[in-house]
Amino acid sequence: MKRILLIEDEKSIAELQKDYLEINGFEVEMKHTGTEGLETALAGDFDLIVLDVMLPGIDGFSICKQIRAVKEVPILMVTARVEEIDLIRGLGLGADDYIFKPFNPNQLVARVKSHLARYARLVSLNESSDEQTTTGRLSINHAARTIEVDGIEVVVRAREFDLLAFLAQHPGQVFTKEHLYERIWGMDALSDHTTVTVHIKKIRDKLSVNEINFDSIETVWGVGYRFRKEA
Repeated sequence: MKRILLIEDEKSIAELQKDYLEINGFEVEMKHTGTEGLETALAGDFDLIVLDVMLPGIDGFSICKQIRAVKEVPILMVTARVEEIDLIRGLGLGADDYIFKPFNPNQLVARVKSHLARYARLVSLNESSDEQTTTGRLSINHAARTIEVDGIEVVVRAREFDLLAFLAQHPGQVFTKEHLYERIWGMDALSDHTTVTVHIKKIRDKLSVNEINFDSIETVWGVGYRFRKEA
């Protein structure tokens, strides 16, 4: 049984979410303050965390940052705020996805199942793959999930690695944001695609080493992105 940590200060909402998740076979633990939620997340062994942004004690952004510093557990942030800067901030701190209040509890269940399924596929791929992609300055070890640029190891988040590895394995092919979101995050094309844009920017920034910009991921305006393979 998959364990879900639900950090939500509005108890009536949390109880409703808990009921729907339990009906669908998940074991759910609830915390209603940021302080309790962070302590539980760091000490416990959870398969996914549903994290509200606005919490008493410690806000969701700070919690996300501290969890991500030590764990790669999927984090689904919940917010009533829709400003793009908030989305960029949360995703930049390591959140895997957003869901916006108010929402149907069935939508939450669908998102949770999708992220857990995607994580399971990722684990399976890691166990079976020994492939390495090398192009120009970039070297990707898919089994070890490591990246080097000019021989320098670059640390990236799990979704950043997945996105870069997928593009690098399909050089010259143009992918829309919708396709990338569905492929990497496992969600349908109706979801928000700011996630893809933010992760592309983070990848470019992190892989720009030795004062040379990383420009292998090209923007195809009005369409999406493609990876340019180098000799």
